This record gives sequence, structure tokens and C-alpha cells, in this order.
Amino acid sequence: MDDYLECLDIARQELKLAQAALRRDMAEYPTPIAGCDEQFNHLLDQIERVRSALAALDAPHFVPTPRKLTTGKGIESR
Repeated sequence: MDDYLECLDIARQELKLAQAALRRDMAEYPTPIAGCDEQFNHLLDQIERVRSALAALDAPHFVPTPRKLTTGKGIESR
């Protein structure tokens, strides 16, 4: 279990480093920014992907478990 938690911590740290680098790139991006600026839109996309990944690591997930443990009797989850 410790290895798993350590891996999650490393993933969070790496994503936070990526987030900081993307924010730095956004802050240094030249103005004016046109609505069709492909590089700027790519940065926005990458920022959202990193944000979503961090949120996914911290989100609780429901994992249904079988209520009836007899093989072939079906699975009931409430």
C-alpha cells in the first residue's frame, strides 16, 4: 500500500511541476492574443488536462462490490 501511495504522491508532484511550468509559459506569452492563436489554445488545453488529472487523483471513486459472493448467483450492488 505504501508503494501505491508513494506513486500517487510522485504523480501529484510531477503534475504540479507541469502546472507551474504551464502557468509560467502563459505569463510569458506575448500579447496581443488572437482568438485563433493555436499555440495559446494548446497551452489552455494542456493546463486543463493537468488540472483534470490532479482532480482525478483526489476524487473519491465508487467501486461496486458484490453483495452475493456465490459464483454464478449474480452480483447485487446498491
